[in-house]
Amino acid sequence: MKIFVGADHRGYALKKRVVAHLQKTGHLVTDVGTHRPGVSCDYPQFAYRVAQQVTRTPGARGILICMSGIGHSIAANKVPGAYAALCYNKRAAVLSREHNNANILVVGARFIKQKDILEMIPVWLKTPFAGGRHARRVGQIKRIEARVRRSQ
Repeated sequence: MKIFVGADHRGYALKKRVVAHLQKTGHLVTDVGTHRPGVSCDYPQFAYRVAQQVTRTPGARGILICMSGIGHSIAANKVPGAYAALCYNKRAAVLSREHNNANILVVGARFIKQKDILEMIPVWLKTPFAGGRHARRVGQIKRIEARVRRSQ
């Protein structure tokens, strides 16, 4: 699977481990940055890069890592078609796929252990969208996006 990964300076170390793990398990990974450890940077640019690439690449997914995950979630969800879910455990990750068809997993480096994210990612990548009543709700989200785009 094609996966775009990004992090700010607070998620850099965990991002490096995640990228290595994904590559080792056979995924095609694009690391959009930051590429400068220890240098303060602004998270919105990385959230935008990942969200933009995920929405432009059929079947792709994204992973974003910052200190809390909150800023990345907010920024990525501004890109139409990006559905970024902030998850702190496997159950939330599964539900983000089953119920919301999330295409970007966001984690907070301060709130998750490396072992836990490395266990969460394969589960998130393999979990299919359940459809059914959830498709109706995701469809409503898409209609909101379309209304907002038309009104701008």
